[in-house]
Amino acid sequence: MHKITNISTHLYDLHTFSQKSLELADVLNQIVLAAKFVSREVNKAGLTDILGAAGHTNVQDEQVQKLDVYTNEIFIELMRQSPHVKAVGSEEEDKIIIFKGKNKNNAKYIVHLDPLDGSSNIDVNVSVGTNFAIFEKKSKGKGITKEDYLQKGKDVIAAGYVVYGSSTMLVYSSGKGVHGFTLDPSIGEFILSHENIMIPKESTIYSINESYEPKWKDDFTAHIKKMKTNDDISGKAKTARYIGSLVADFHRNLLKGGIYLYPADKKSPNGKLRLLYEGIPFAFLAKHAGGYASNGQMDVLEIEPTELHQRIPLFVGNTKDVKAIEKLLKI
Repeated sequence: MHKITNISTHLYDLHTFSQKSLELADVLNQIVLAAKFVSREVNKAGLTDILGAAGHTNVQDEQVQKLDVYTNEIFIELMRQSPHVKAVGSEEEDKIIIFKGKNKNNAKYIVHLDPLDGSSNIDVNVSVGTNFAIFEKKSKGKGITKEDYLQKGKDVIAAGYVVYGSSTMLVYSSGKGVHGFTLDPSIGEFILSHENIMIPKESTIYSINESYEPKWKDDFTAHIKKMKTNDDISGKAKTARYIGSLVADFHRNLLKGGIYLYPADKKSPNGKLRLLYEGIPFAFLAKHAGGYASNGQMDVLEIEPTELHQRIPLFVGNTKDVKAIEKLLKI
C-alpha cells in the first residue's frame, strides 16, 4: 500500500517535529479547512444563490461576486480562530486586519491572500482559486508594525494556492520543494498527489491576454510575436493557453512548462497584479520549482513592498523565458 500523507504529516517530515512546524501546520490546516468550505460552495454554485455580482466593488474597484464575499469571510474567520495568526491582508479588504485578544498575544504570523482569484469565471464553470503567502512578524511584543506586514517575498515562511477545478488541489512550499495535495471528497482530506514538482526546463506554452496588444510597447509586441515562431528561444513555436484565472494559468504552466505574462501597459503603467498576494506567492513557488518570476526589472521576491495593495507587472514561469523578458524590458 502506498504511503498516505496529509499536509501536516508532510510538513513535519520536511521540517522535523518542532514548535515552529506545529505553528505553521496549524495555520496551513486553517487554510485547508477554509478551502474545503470554498470547494463545496464552488461545486454546488449552480444550485445555490452564490453566482453573480454582489452589487458593489472592492478596494481594487473590481465588481465583487457573491462567492467573493463568502470566501473572504470564511478565510478571515478561520484565520481569526488560529492562535498563531496575528493579521490578514486580503484583496477584498482596504486595510490590514489585525486580530486582538488574549489568545493573540503570542501570535506571530501574517497571512496575505486573494480569497477567490478569477471569481468572474464562476458563472461559466471555469477554474478559480485561492492564493496565499505566510510571513512571520519581525517586531517584538504584542503589536504589529507596517514593517511586519510589508515584507519582501524572500522572507516568506510558506506560500501556495488552491485551484478549484475538475478536482480541488492545494499546492504549497515551505522552502523545501513544491508539493501538491488533491482533495479526496469521499474522506474530506487533502492527500499528497504531486511531490517535488519541478517546472519543465523547456517552455512550450505562453499565457497572456493578447487583446491588450494595442497598449503594449513595440519591442514587447515583437517579442510575443517571436514566441509564436521557430525563432523562439526554445527553437520551437510556443502554444497559446490563457484561461484568465491566474491560479489556473500558473498551475497548468507549473506542470506542463510555460510562462505567464502580465506586462505594464499604457493604461496600467505600474502593472495590474498585486505584489503581496499574487506576485509573491507565485514567485516563491516558481523559485522552489526551478523557475523564476520578475516584474520586468528584478526578481519579484526582492521587491520592497510599500503598500498593502501594491501593483506590479508579472512574468513567471521557466527561468530562461522570464530572464529573456527581463533583459528585453531592462533595455
